[in-house]
Amino acid sequence: MLVLSRKVGESIFIGNDVEVQVVSISKDKVKLGFEAPKNILLIRGELRLAVAGANLQASRSEKNISLLKNISLKKID
Repeated sequence: MLVLSRKVGESIFIGNDVEVQVVSISKDKVKLGFEAPKNILLIRGELRLAVAGANLQASRSEKNISLLKNISLKKID
């Protein structure tokens, strides 16, 4: 992990297309601003983990698996 110190208004670049700027700093929070092309997904870490967990749970559901099997076995005329 790379750890950097930045002041308000300073930024770092990830590759050539993504800029991360320190917008403000308070007691226990740092507010960051991101500029990136629209084709790059930006998502909060906790949300990404929640979605991954929900997807895993859904994929393990026997009911969902049997429904998917039935759908894939139906003939399309």
